[in-house]
Amino acid sequence: MIGKLNHVGVATPSIEDSVRLYRDVLGATSIGEKFALPEQGVWVCFVNLPNSQIELIEPYGDASPLKGFLEKNPKGGQHHVCFEVADILVARDDMRAKGAAILGTGEPRIGAHGVPVIFVHPKDMGGVLVELMETPKEGHH
Repeated sequence: MIGKLNHVGVATPSIEDSVRLYRDVLGATSIGEKFALPEQGVWVCFVNLPNSQIELIEPYGDASPLKGFLEKNPKGGQHHVCFEVADILVARDDMRAKGAAILGTGEPRIGAHGVPVIFVHPKDMGGVLVELMETPKEGHH
């Protein structure tokens, strides 16, 4: 059911500091611009890798769902992994049928890549927050 690993989400108190780490220490050469996703309560910046991406996420406002994560992990850290699926509604229904809890309302929302996404509760995914995203169409990023 799952397709390729699209990205690993890394929560950070400062995208700018994290960009310096990925660029200056790890040698990343393709880093996108920081942009806001206020409806999800995060700032986002993608570090492009040859085979995937790192999604840097920083809280956007006091109601950000990242606030609690960063209180427990003040320096940030791995937040989620994201896999592509062909059809987000089929994937959601399959996860539910197998007993996995979908976070939020259970309805897909538009993610940072401009395509529908859902999050599956870590308790049902071996302790890992899993994002499933519909595979972007050609030229969609």
